[in-house]
Amino acid sequence: MPEQESTETSTETTTEETVETPPEGETPKGEETESTEEKAEETVPPEVLRKKLTDANAEAANYRTKLRETEAALSKAKTVEEFEAATSELRGQIETLERTILLNTVAAKFELPPALAKRLTGTTEAELLADAKELQKHLAPATPGTLGGGLDPDDGGDDFDPVKEARAARKRRY
Repeated sequence: MPEQESTETSTETTTEETVETPPEGETPKGEETESTEEKAEETVPPEVLRKKLTDANAEAANYRTKLRETEAALSKAKTVEEFEAATSELRGQIETLERTILLNTVAAKFELPPALAKRLTGTTEAELLADAKELQKHLAPATPGTLGGGLDPDDGGDDFDPVKEARAARKRRY
């Protein structure tokens, strides 16, 4: 005779979590503040984001067409030599793309413009980093037009009379 399964009643216990409010000026332990990348992303104008999205879509479409061309070339390969020729061509394209990515990464790390990223020399990442560091020394740092804010002491005049200003303020008040 088969054994019957016994059903046990289980008791559920609920635990209530108490939420403690941290003192003013402190962040709760479980929550993280926004990173600077998120803050910077919020201030990017929509036009710039649209342009980046359009560029990314165009690049993705370009990769899709290259994929179709590569699939066609590999499907037409009948012999080992044809297959090797197609794969060697792809390896060359992969190497140039990897080089471009490495150049752009190093240029972004040293905040070099894209035009100068193409001029970096070196075969390894260490050589490229050294070259980018040297190139950055020769670039002029971007300085703001004016560093002052607020009122200019030369503006206005020396004809300020506090007594006249107080009388004028009282007249405006009533």
